[in-house]
Amino acid sequence: MKDLLVFLADGFEEIEALTIVDVLRRANLKVETVSITDRNEVRGTHDVKVIADKIFDEINIEDYRAMYIPGGQPGATNLMKDKKVVECTNLFNDNGRKVVAICAGPQVLDAAGILKDGKFTCYPGVENRLKVKDPQDEAVVVEKNIITAMGPALAILLGVKLVEILDSKEKADEVAEGLLLHKLKKFI
Repeated sequence: MKDLLVFLADGFEEIEALTIVDVLRRANLKVETVSITDRNEVRGTHDVKVIADKIFDEINIEDYRAMYIPGGQPGATNLMKDKKVVECTNLFNDNGRKVVAICAGPQVLDAAGILKDGKFTCYPGVENRLKVKDPQDEAVVVEKNIITAMGPALAILLGVKLVEILDSKEKADEVAEGLLLHKLKKFI
């Protein structure tokens, strides 16, 4: 079984998508990037071209323990408008598998009807586009099987949290140490 499915649509936020892939692969977790189009090349919001591991039609969603929606515009909106992505979000949630989103990504979870008032976080202002209300002013929020994070600078923290959730606290601490996260304290 693979650990994480990362959905990519044109306009995705590069930091949010690729940081998660990087951090989880450092922990030896199995991560695959998946384009929602019929081509592997996906263009980020800052015009970075990425070659996804697979296209949507090549995957079996039963092969993954968790799914991840990066933010970025128009990437998150493109994911939200894709019926297959919203359907996957509901399937993962219905089966108790981890559903993860960052920044504007929670709009996909909102479209799927799985967010709860006050039990999530998102990029400031995104909540104005959601049916649910009262996001928490927190970097990362874990509410049962739904994990949300605020935005780009917090992607590395989300990545470490996912290592903890999908592997162990010990592995997350090891990865965080290797990334020198402890050195950030003097800057924040």
